[in-house]
Formats: sequence, structure tokens, C-alpha cells
Amino acid sequence: MLADRLGAAAVAALEAEGATATVETVELRDIAHDVVNMMLTGFPAGGLPEVLERVTGADGLIAVSPVFTTSYSGLFKSFVDTLDTEALTGMPVLLGATGGTPRHSLALEYNLRPLFTYLHADVVTTAVFAATDDWADDGGVVRRIDRAGGELAAKLLGAAPRKPADEFSSVPSFEQLLKGS
Repeated sequence: MLADRLGAAAVAALEAEGATATVETVELRDIAHDVVNMMLTGFPAGGLPEVLERVTGADGLIAVSPVFTTSYSGLFKSFVDTLDTEALTGMPVLLGATGGTPRHSLALEYNLRPLFTYLHADVVTTAVFAATDDWADDGGVVRRIDRAGGELAAKLLGAAPRKPADEFSSVPSFEQLLKGS
């Protein structure tokens, strides 16, 4: 629900500026086995290659995870581990998390933000944490969602077009490999 609302807020902010956008949702549970297989074999298979293409080829990303034991979910981290470390370079990213109580709200700042900073993403200032009680009183969480969606839209409108990372740029050529033979 949080991811859907963040996406809607970003689209509304973009449309207010005369831009159009579409949101594609990726449910990691649908590709969980493919993520595990990639972790074991090093090769993406099943539905994972398409999802990786959609994520790394996007203009922006909204990354939302439930918080378990003060951190993002293991499946979320495993999926991120399948990404090339340069794949999100310069990509505007909006972070969100959900949890049972507000006590876990800082997980966004000490877990998720550093993870996406490591990946060289352009993370928006406002991250949104929604505890169970936040859904009963929409006032505060709706304002945070709207502000974060507006920040993502501003980054998308002001960002230079991204070039997806070349996954083979660091692979040596055959000539380089055979030089020492």
C-alpha cells in the first residue's frame, strides 16, 4: 500500500508539472526463487532478467521494504545484491518502509539510505516510514507521502537522462586476456 501511494503521489506531482509517467510495480515475492537461484549460481534466470531490466532501465525508483528486526527484509537485500553496483548510478530513488511500530522508523536512515548511497543512487531527502497506526490516521503519513512524491518528481524533471550501466564494461577483451600467454 505504501509503494502504491508513493507512486501515485509522484505521478500526481509530475502531472501537475505537465509531465506524464507510468508506474510499474515489482513484487519480489513473485521472483523470490529466481533471486535465490541467482545468489547460488550467479546467473539470472526465470523472471529475474526482465525485472532487472525494468528496474535498471527506469527513470526513477521507489524502493519499499517491510522492516524486520530493525532492518529491510532479507529478500529485499538479496534482490539488491543481484544488481550491478553501478546499475542505479544517478537514478532518482525514493525510499519507503513499513513496520509494526514507529520505533523502527530510523531503519530508513541507517539501513536503506546507506545501501542506496553505496549504489550511487540519487536518493530524495524525504523517506517515508509508515507504521501500522499511520494507516488509521492518514494526516501525517499522507503529508509525508505527498512531500516525498514531489521530491522524486522534482528530481525526475531536473535530472539529465540516465544511461544504463554497461554490465560488460569491466570485462577484459580477448586481446587483453591473451597478452600474457
